[in-house]
Amino acid sequence: MRILHSPMCSFGFVSSLRLLVCLAVLLPCHNVISDEGMYLFNELPTQQLKSRHDFVPSQQWADSLRLSSVRFNSGGSGSFISSDGLVLTNHHVASDTLHKLSTPERNLIEDGFLAKTIGDELQAPDLELNQLVSIDNVTDRINAAVTSKDDPEKAATQRRAIVAEIEQESTEKTGLRSDVVTLYGGAQSHLYRYKKYTDVRLVWAPETAAAFFGGDADNFEYPRFCMDATIMRVYENGKPAKLKNFLRWSDKPVSDGQLVFVSGNPGRTQRIYTVDALKYLRDHRMPYVLNYLRRKEVLLQQFGLGGEEDARRARDGLFGIQNGRKAYTGMLAGLQSPQTIAAKQEQQDKVLASLNAQDATSLRAAFAEIADVQQARAKLLKQSVTFRSRYFDLALSILLLAKEDEKPNQDRLSEFTDAGRDSLLQDLLSTAPIYRDLERVKLADELARFVEARGGDDPLVVQTLAGKGPRERAAELIDGSELDDVDRRKKFVESNAKTLLDSNDPVIQLAAGLEDEYRRIRNRNESLDERQRQAYATITQLTNQAMSGESYPDATFTLRLAFGLVKPYQQDGQTIPIATNFAGAFEHETRHAGQKDFKLPQSWHDAKEKLNDSTQLNFVCTADIIGGNSGSPVVNRQGELVGLIFDGNIQSLTSDYLYSDRQGRAVSVSGVGILEALRNVYDATELADSIGH
Repeated sequence: MRILHSPMCSFGFVSSLRLLVCLAVLLPCHNVISDEGMYLFNELPTQQLKSRHDFVPSQQWADSLRLSSVRFNSGGSGSFISSDGLVLTNHHVASDTLHKLSTPERNLIEDGFLAKTIGDELQAPDLELNQLVSIDNVTDRINAAVTSKDDPEKAATQRRAIVAEIEQESTEKTGLRSDVVTLYGGAQSHLYRYKKYTDVRLVWAPETAAAFFGGDADNFEYPRFCMDATIMRVYENGKPAKLKNFLRWSDKPVSDGQLVFVSGNPGRTQRIYTVDALKYLRDHRMPYVLNYLRRKEVLLQQFGLGGEEDARRARDGLFGIQNGRKAYTGMLAGLQSPQTIAAKQEQQDKVLASLNAQDATSLRAAFAEIADVQQARAKLLKQSVTFRSRYFDLALSILLLAKEDEKPNQDRLSEFTDAGRDSLLQDLLSTAPIYRDLERVKLADELARFVEARGGDDPLVVQTLAGKGPRERAAELIDGSELDDVDRRKKFVESNAKTLLDSNDPVIQLAAGLEDEYRRIRNRNESLDERQRQAYATITQLTNQAMSGESYPDATFTLRLAFGLVKPYQQDGQTIPIATNFAGAFEHETRHAGQKDFKLPQSWHDAKEKLNDSTQLNFVCTADIIGGNSGSPVVNRQGELVGLIFDGNIQSLTSDYLYSDRQGRAVSVSGVGILEALRNVYDATELADSIGH
């Protein structure tokens, strides 16, 4: 199950051998092949669609799909599906909200939820949905403001200032969330304006047994039989939002060879990355993150063994960690294959050979710069002083907010500028529960990692532990803090820096003691980002000279259009069909009788006689997706919803750095399957009738 571009991104385990089956020549988002591509809505691949599929999207078609699509700040995508604010996404995208709304007496993740009336809908404590309203190219303005290109640190400061200025101007002028997005490795910068919906309420969610049927064993496998869907509703002024743009719903299942489109927010790809950048991922970044995820998986599993309530509290974090661990296992296996790096090296050599001597020299210099940056990143990798604990996250953010508020807007760190303030405050003042017992365990482990990374005699480690062991110190910090109290937290947020530094909250004091080192490391990373941005801008420009055809930038967790065919594939000498149905789900349960995670919920068994078990449940297509696309709508040529992306198969796991449609497939819940379940399993006929209207 795919979510976002982080350790919570989801990919399945795969052996190096199976990954090699789908390796093709690596291309840095240029001269695309087959149905590859995550295209900008302001740069759609009309020529490719016309030549390959005899389809040219009209401006109205594209605008309607764009305005019907939404991004979840918790990670993932969704779509408007009714005129009165209904939003469709995945159960696993909504799981963060389901977890926060659950209590010891009401486990929404496991048991599911249906609001029988509007008044029964449950308000999410801190969810924000973003609807992309417009895109402007601001590349020239930013390039003109960044004059100190030979001094990366100064250039990064200049870039941060002009970005803050552009975002603030836009926010003040339009009232919309305004984000400057870097594209093509730094060659372009676009201003994205979003309408924000911050009153979001839960309408329906199935049980985990249906949404994640097959569990970890089936994750990133196919065929699949999952009802990984959830419906929410956006409100404005306390009432369901009235929407002009929403997706109509097709009443037909998809068919073999059908052209479909995916509108969603893919997280991060590295298809433009050089050989040295991929080697850094292979040798440093991915092993580091993978070891972290394995450690956290064991930690949360052990905590969950404390009892039913402990398991519930740990469940959401554990789910994300396990998916992340599988993600990096599969991705690392692909990068560890010599053929992967060799293919990328061959592509770089071909580009160099096609350029004149002067341009080839410039390209080699850019490659060398990227290589130097990777070496510097490797040295910084273990120096982090941020602890993955909700208490510490809050303390550091509140302290930085107070410090950054003392500066002019253009001089602040990016997340503390005026343009992003509302979203920041929504997170800081969230009413979601914080569990002290779980936080003690998490912080203790983070402190232990800190000692391991820096050594027990490191002055900052000595200062942080204050003469105690990690477990004792974590308990002291958490038990003495008031950051779990929303009212007290609000007072901290409203305080100035001096007041915070004078406070007796131990976690705020911990953050204050680490602030200087945090800023030092952050400044260093931003300087490296600037060097890398300039180098990739050169690489993009020169590679474009050597290659022709419609191109697309690496994914940036912003709205993109992908397309492909509903298409079977060959695996182990067998043809894997395009779709599954409800009958197959019951057969799958029978074949795995007695195995954990292969038991359908009681609601499905109770409804078995009413179900049309030949109804399509899941299907696959060749659309180019990655983590972040979870919850993306799949639409047909008419722009009607036919499916809901929730996963990719094993063979798609190299998608972060290359695409292949030989076996790689995106996996969706069928639209007709969702309606069948609503009507005949969950007794939600009124809700089903309102969809698409």
